[in-house]
Amino acid sequence: MGKIKQFLSDVMSEMRKTSWPKSKELTKYTVVVVSTVIVMAFFFVLVDLGVSELFRWYIDL
Repeated sequence: MGKIKQFLSDVMSEMRKTSWPKSKELTKYTVVVVSTVIVMAFFFVLVDLGVSELFRWYIDL
């Protein structure tokens, strides 16, 4: 039990040293992540549709 208690104490000590983002920074980072996910999802939808269309075209030959 002593090792677990020491580990948790060390974790708490390190967490106090952590620099957490301010609200404005967090909002900015969240917008960047969400917009990147949306753009990537749109890109992969277009690629998927393009590849599917190529397969349909190839099969119809």
